[in-house]
Amino acid sequence: MRVGFIGLGSQGGPMARRIIEGGFETTLWARRAASLEPYAGTAAKTASSPAELGAASDLVCLCVVADDDVREVLYGDAGVLAGMNEGGIIAIHSTVHPDTVREVAEKAAEKGVSVIDAPVSGGGPAVEEGKLLVMVGGDEEIAERCRPVFATYADPIVHLGPLGSGQVTKILNNLLFTANLGAALSTLELGESLGIPRVRLAEVLNGGSATSKALGSIVVFGGTVEGLAPIAGALLQKDVRHAATIAAKAGVPEGTVFTVADTALKTMEFPR
Repeated sequence: MRVGFIGLGSQGGPMARRIIEGGFETTLWARRAASLEPYAGTAAKTASSPAELGAASDLVCLCVVADDDVREVLYGDAGVLAGMNEGGIIAIHSTVHPDTVREVAEKAAEKGVSVIDAPVSGGGPAVEEGKLLVMVGGDEEIAERCRPVFATYADPIVHLGPLGSGQVTKILNNLLFTANLGAALSTLELGESLGIPRVRLAEVLNGGSATSKALGSIVVFGGTVEGLAPIAGALLQKDVRHAATIAAKAGVPEGTVFTVADTALKTMEFPR
């Protein structure tokens, strides 16, 4: 299987490298030439446009930031879909709204191209260990065709149901992470008001039964989210907004998890 990869950031870059090292014929494209420089000494080829990458690939993996970024690289005369051949597959590793995935799938179907959503969790370190979590939605047979590629950087690879299921799952994951941030921040503020040094309390809680990945992130940044906000604030805001629209469309109440997530977003100055 020939693989194309777009989105060579802190998570996508290591994923692309694992695919290359796994022996798959790989083509890369990036908006900035500097993003391609780390792959100059590898077996990877580079494309001059997303369309050229699409023409050279049986599977195109996208790990760009947001919904509009997905559309930008896929659509138009220079987009991936303009170059892909019938029978090709697009895997959307980005965390986007499930409606975006379904929109892409409709447009791709016109060219005989299949789409699965495959958002990921774990970050660069998990990729390096081959332990990234991939949440897959879409046709199971198509997902199985992609599994050997995903397995170069991921374990487990979980198929969750129809198209969009992977995105819903990832968005719920990020919603709960944001809520965990909010709960941790509220607890640290309470402790501080009761005379417990904030940094010490954060370290103790992180080592006990109250620990969480969110609390660990707060500890790394000295007991606050000042350092985390510029890195994750806008992304978590996007995902909590997506979660809210999904819940509203389904006609289900938001629940406590949104209330606590809003605490974190407001503290980071990225209110929903």
